Amino acid sequence: MKHVPFFRWVVAVGLLLVGCAVGLYMAAPEYPELKQVELTVLREAPDGTCTVRWTDPFGAGERAAAHLCDADRDPLLKAPEYEPGTGLGWDTGFVRADGPRRGDLFSSQEYDDFDRSAGLTDALAAGGLLMTLVGVVGGNVRSLIRLSGASPAVVRRAEELREAALRVARDHARAVEAVRGAWEPLHQDLVRERLGAMPVARLRRTAGRRLPARELEKHGVRSVRDVLDTGAWGLAQACGTGRRTAETVWDAARRTADAVSADTTVRLDAGRPGPRTVALLNALRVLVEAGPEARTVAEAGRDLAAGLERRLADAAPAAGWRRLLDAGAEERRRAVTAVAGLRGLLDEAGRAGVRARFAQVSVDLLRGADADAEGLAARTDFEARPAAYYGLLAEIATPPGRE
Repeated sequence: MKHVPFFRWVVAVGLLLVGCAVGLYMAAPEYPELKQVELTVLREAPDGTCTVRWTDPFGAGERAAAHLCDADRDPLLKAPEYEPGTGLGWDTGFVRADGPRRGDLFSSQEYDDFDRSAGLTDALAAGGLLMTLVGVVGGNVRSLIRLSGASPAVVRRAEELREAALRVARDHARAVEAVRGAWEPLHQDLVRERLGAMPVARLRRTAGRRLPARELEKHGVRSVRDVLDTGAWGLAQACGTGRRTAETVWDAARRTADAVSADTTVRLDAGRPGPRTVALLNALRVLVEAGPEARTVAEAGRDLAAGLERRLADAAPAAGWRRLLDAGAEERRRAVTAVAGLRGLLDEAGRAGVRARFAQVSVDLLRGADADAEGLAARTDFEARPAAYYGLLAEIATPPGRE
C-alpha cells in the first residue's frame, strides 16, 4: 500500500485556515477612530432601545438618532430620576472621529459586527496555527519513524561493491572471449584441412549404401569438405541426386565434421608462429599471468553481484530519504530486511578483502599484450611453461563434443 501523506494534508488545511484569517483581516473595514460624547436620552424603552441627542464635537450642532442605551445603568441616570419633570435621561456613547461619517453615532450593532469579524479572524488563525503545528510535529514524528530504516550509505557501498564484482566478471569474460576468438580461426582451418583430405567415400560409414560416391566425384565433389561447401541443395542440383539422398549425404558430412572438430587440437608453435598463433599466445598469456585465481575471483564476482542485485532491488527505497518517505509499509519492511542483509554482506566482504581482490584481478586482466605485435613475451613465456598454456586452452576452447 502506498504511503498516504495524512499530515501533509493537515498542514495544508492549517495553512489554508491561516490564509483565510489573513484574507478576512485584510478585507474587514478598519476600526474607526472614536470620540466619547454625552448623550441626552429623549425616549427609552425597558430593553434599552432609545432615542438620544448629542452635540457634534466637530461643529455640526446638535444631532439626534436611535440608539441602544445601557439598560443596566444606574436608575438615577434614567427618567424620571435624572431630571424630574423633563422625562430625560443620561448616557454616554461614541461618535466617529474621521471619514465621511464623522460625527455619526457609533452604534452597539457596529460594535457587535466588528467584534464578530475579529472573533472569526482570531478563531480561523488560532485553528489554522494549531492544525499547522499538529501537522508539522506529527509529520516529523511519522517521518522519523519511517526514516528509521533509511541507509543511503549502506546502499551506496553495496552498489559500488556490485559494480566492482560485475567489472571483474566482465573483464574475465572478455579475456576468455579473446582466447576463443583467436583460437577459433586456427581450429577451423585445421578442421577444414582434415576434412579436405577425407575422400567422399568415407561418408559410407555414416550415409550407408545410398551414398553415390562416384557420381559425386564425377561432379567435382571429392572430399567431405566439398560436400559441406556444396550443401544439400547444391548436391541435388549439381549431381542429379534426389533431394532426400542429398540431405542424407550432407547430414553425414556434417556429423563427420563434428567428430573431426572434436578430435582436432590446435598446436602452438612458438618458433615460427603466424599472426593468428601470435594473437592466440598473447590472449592466453593474459589469463596465464592472472593465474587460476582469476577464474575463481570472477566466478565469486558473478555470484556476489547476483546476490547483491536481489537485495538492492528490495533495498531501493532505503537509498534516499525521499524514496523511503514515499514507500508503503510493506516496501519499507522489505527495505529494512534487505539493508540488514546488505550490511552483513558488506561486513563479510570487508573482512575477506574481496573488493581489493576484485580490483587486482581486473588490473591483471586489463594489462593485455596489444603493444606486443610479435608476441615475443608470450612466445618466451609459452616456451617456459607450455603446460600452463595448453591446459588453459583446453579449459577454455573445448570444441563441441568434448564437453
